[in-house]
Amino acid sequence: MKNILFVASECVPFIKTGGLADVVGALPKALDKSKYDVRVILPDYTCIPDKFRSQFHYVHHFYMDLGHLGEVYVGVMSMELDGITYYFIDNEHYFRADKPYGDLHWDIEKFCFFSKAALAVLPVIGFHPDIIHCHDWQAGLVPVFLHTLFKPNPFFGGIRTVMTIHNLRFQGVWDIPTFQLYTGLPRDTFTPDRLEFKKDANMLKGGLVYADRITTVSRSYADEIKMPYYGEGLDGLLRAKAGSLSGIVNGIDVDIYNPETDPHLPIPYNVNNFKRGKATAKAALQRELGLPEDPGAMMLAMITRLTDQKGLDLVAYVMDRLLASAVQFVVIGTGDARYENMFRHYEWTRKDKVSANIYFNDERAHKLYAAADAMLMPSNFEPCGLTQLISMRYGTLPIVRETGGLRDTVEPYNQYEETGTGFSFANYNADEMLNTIFSAEQVYYDSRPSWDQMVKRAMEKDFSWAASAKQYEQLYDSLT
Repeated sequence: MKNILFVASECVPFIKTGGLADVVGALPKALDKSKYDVRVILPDYTCIPDKFRSQFHYVHHFYMDLGHLGEVYVGVMSMELDGITYYFIDNEHYFRADKPYGDLHWDIEKFCFFSKAALAVLPVIGFHPDIIHCHDWQAGLVPVFLHTLFKPNPFFGGIRTVMTIHNLRFQGVWDIPTFQLYTGLPRDTFTPDRLEFKKDANMLKGGLVYADRITTVSRSYADEIKMPYYGEGLDGLLRAKAGSLSGIVNGIDVDIYNPETDPHLPIPYNVNNFKRGKATAKAALQRELGLPEDPGAMMLAMITRLTDQKGLDLVAYVMDRLLASAVQFVVIGTGDARYENMFRHYEWTRKDKVSANIYFNDERAHKLYAAADAMLMPSNFEPCGLTQLISMRYGTLPIVRETGGLRDTVEPYNQYEETGTGFSFANYNADEMLNTIFSAEQVYYDSRPSWDQMVKRAMEKDFSWAASAKQYEQLYDSLT
């Protein structure tokens, strides 16, 4: 039996702001419990819902030296859920808030505390991991502390580390004197070959330098981040560590996202009766949103953060031309004010075509996955992406830019060979995107049997965690 410890800043179902939480929630459950004892350490945010916090059990508390800030309180709470033990690092000074992240300077101090506390609690809870699997910059200092301040303690001998990059854009960068104050790390850790980054210090870089293995969330993204355009200033380090870098695509929770059992849908459906199921879902959502009830209209959806990363600048450029074609356009998401206001404007002026849902509502998202015919994802970069995987499970064909996990998971339609599970375009170009949408419309309206066969192929794809979990198991085994 191997002991695996996940250290992360968020995890479904306790706290979620993005795909990181889905991975940390799903992957431990997907690993073989007869071979791995997997436990998870998270911050004890006061904004975790009471239905979970009321089930936390007090384990222990102690005081820990935090750099030059002096002694700080570390409490340990625990809970078991779905066969996984979760530990929560308790300190209300750091984790009392309405949301997990806020001011970057404050976030850096609290995740310096969290990274050190995640190691300090291990002797207290009596768990010696063979591997610590660290997720994103918030856990980036765990490998650094392990190989420096904790190294003299024999309890921590033999522990290997894996660092997973969920999104390289976010790195936890601040000036070196601040990090020296918060961490007490030796001066020689703040050098260009370690934590130093453009004269500042970088938490994610520290994790990448000290980790035994680096993973990211798709094969293509693992290749892309070794190039300057996608590398966010760390491409040189990632090229140097290419031998220990690999990409493993994320899965989705196929119990939560299952059109056969989804309680939010008007009728259940599967790959054999999707035509009736999706038509019923579309009619119901058109009524709910106040769109014309037109069973033949192609419904194009976006469920996304409204930011440039997600390709919203391309959408803005072509919106008038797109709405001149035969589509209904439904968006769910929040983000930059200019994109929120743009969609509100189009809903106001084109109520016959556009529904702008400028908030996130999980129930409505499930309804849209089922009702839509196509899902637009024109991302500038996309480490993995889960929306396209969920869409295919519901028989909604993705229209994606060929980057990162979108390229790895969506096979473009080939009309001559009758293959593919969606549509894609190569360059980050608005006209190219629009032409691809028009191509999809043409297949939808003029070659409906081909479209339906593509829906069938998409729904038959297995995007569960099973295959990805096997790759992580191979990774863990190779380290121990």
